[in-house]
Amino acid sequence: MNIPAIRAIYRFEMARTFRTLTQSIISPVLSTSLYFIVFGTAIGSRMGHIGGTSYGAFIIPGLIMLSLLNESISNASFGIYLPKWSGTIFELLSAPVSPLEAVLGYVGAAATKSVMLGLLILVTARFFVPYSILHPVWMIAFLLLTAVTFCSFGFIIGLWADDFQKLQVIPLMIVTPLTFLGGAFYSIGMLPPFWQKVALFNPVVYLISGFRWSFYGQSDVNVMLSAGMTLAFLLLCGAAIGWIFHSGYKLRS
Repeated sequence: MNIPAIRAIYRFEMARTFRTLTQSIISPVLSTSLYFIVFGTAIGSRMGHIGGTSYGAFIIPGLIMLSLLNESISNASFGIYLPKWSGTIFELLSAPVSPLEAVLGYVGAAATKSVMLGLLILVTARFFVPYSILHPVWMIAFLLLTAVTFCSFGFIIGLWADDFQKLQVIPLMIVTPLTFLGGAFYSIGMLPPFWQKVALFNPVVYLISGFRWSFYGQSDVNVMLSAGMTLAFLLLCGAAIGWIFHSGYKLRS
């Protein structure tokens, strides 16, 4: 394992984040803060409690997960696509770096950015809505597992995309709608019985449900099932990346 190579890729990607701090960190935090102001403070103050939790506090895990999923995919896909687009990928290809080491560097950096963003949003939420975290260890575990999973998914999108438009297709057309329909702003128990069953086919339901359980001890599905589904998706993404490189795919512009 070429540890210096992994470290170099990781440090380069993290340096790029801090060079574009407004776009990478500040903008998503401000955007999510608007949700807290509108839904948490303005609308939430006029709504009842859900499972003993105020509406403003109830949506915090969903909003964090909404930002986490989108930013994880965006960070990882853009991180590997930009060298392909600019032609600097040949510097990586000429170095003694294996595909696994490249994946660890890029996905590791993207996951670090996503976790930082999630924690910043969590801190920002304190200024708008009071909340508690019953299971902080589980909260961190779900945060890390989700970040690594969707950064791996984003890396696959970056390998697949051959223009900037394709980088946005899956996040905008698939991930964001699934997140809104996955219980970010409501409990699926509030839906009619038929739609509750339909919602269980949405994988994002398990992510948000498990993450919300770590805050308030309430969830729409069993927490172990949520963790298992997230882990299964991570393994699926890892297997997909392995298959892509094993089938002869070469990083190139």
